[in-house]
Amino acid sequence: MDTPENVEDAIEILQQLGLKEYEARCFVGLARLNTGTAKRLSEITEVPRTRVYDAIRVLEAQGLVEIQHSSPQQFRAVPLAEATETLRDQYEERVERLHDALDTVEIVDEDDTSPVQQIWAMAGSDAIENRASELIERASDEIVLVITDESLLTDELVETLNAVDDDITLVIGTLTEPLQEKIQAAVPDATTFISGLEWLQGEDTADDETAVGRLLLVDRSTILVSSIIPQTNQEQAIYGEGFGNGLIVIARRLMAQGLVPGRDPQL
Repeated sequence: MDTPENVEDAIEILQQLGLKEYEARCFVGLARLNTGTAKRLSEITEVPRTRVYDAIRVLEAQGLVEIQHSSPQQFRAVPLAEATETLRDQYEERVERLHDALDTVEIVDEDDTSPVQQIWAMAGSDAIENRASELIERASDEIVLVITDESLLTDELVETLNAVDDDITLVIGTLTEPLQEKIQAAVPDATTFISGLEWLQGEDTADDETAVGRLLLVDRSTILVSSIIPQTNQEQAIYGEGFGNGLIVIARRLMAQGLVPGRDPQL
């Protein structure tokens, strides 16, 4: 039986949330029916009938399915909003348990001889945005941020930027006037400017060339630079801290290109 793509997507996501394949298939199958028997569910999900009962018992225990003890038994999925809320609660509980477990893991070998200057690589827009938000929240003096693409101005980033203390300098650069206006409206306390780094995503850039996504400098000691791979639209980044003053001065001057000296709080 051919399965619609959105059905397969739902099954895959449910598996990522912790359900086994047959459990995910049975839940999605019931979501497509008002009520169903094991026989009917087996027909539309291609789950063996004997395994349907096992899957239903697990789903019922998780609060995702209701059972009518008639002959034959009838099954139905709980309302969508209720199911998604239940899954969200279960997922968040797992994340909290994971955090608590990792937070208490004993350090086996802590190397105190690590170099002061460190550079690390990371990938994935969510992970990079989380790291950028963490760095912004840790700032105590100055934040210089350059955003080259509107897609990177997420609601979460705007919320983080608006939460910056008033005594911390916040400077945000863009490559276009429309994006600058959007940022100024979204983060009114920031000093915004059009960056002089047009070469980051210049008109002569080939379609298959990697483009810089975001540049972040916090307290003149921590740098995050991300790039976006055109073929996959995946964001990658390098992150470093503990750099010498000379490199930081150069980095800041580059990032602040286009900011009128009179508007630069540090000039």
